[in-house]
Amino acid sequence: MAQIVVGVADFKVTDNPEDVIVTYALGSCLAVVVYDPVARVGGLLHFMLAESSIDPRKAEVRPAMFADTGIPLLFKSCYKLGAEKRRMTVKITGGSTILDRENRFRIGHKNIAAARKIFWRNKVFVDGEDTGGDFNRTVRLDMSTGITTVSNAGGYSRVL
Repeated sequence: MAQIVVGVADFKVTDNPEDVIVTYALGSCLAVVVYDPVARVGGLLHFMLAESSIDPRKAEVRPAMFADTGIPLLFKSCYKLGAEKRRMTVKITGGSTILDRENRFRIGHKNIAAARKIFWRNKVFVDGEDTGGDFNRTVRLDMSTGITTVSNAGGYSRVL
């Protein structure tokens, strides 16, 4: 079993059933996990911010940093491996309030709202969600089963 690690402002896709895609320390960022059970293609995006308009040059270099550029990139990359939108499951997790305890900047909330808006506009339904709160998460997609799990160091664990 190969573990593929997705860093912050990054994404990975695979069609290898022996892979597990994982991202760690997901706080106010949001992870989008997609999986096509027929093509057995999946991917994970770990984006930081909702709108690429705050730094268009950065978005050109690192499109996975933003929801509005990263989510389309994730889907298109899965399509190249044979996935079809109508078969794909979509799960989101993250969007916590970690460093902003008074929730002034609402980065996590903005990230969740941005993802939902993009999905709604594209007629994509979210099949599982674990968002909000005030803790970090680790997210794993097991390509052999399509199962997405969310956990943290405090003992929290959930299958989406």
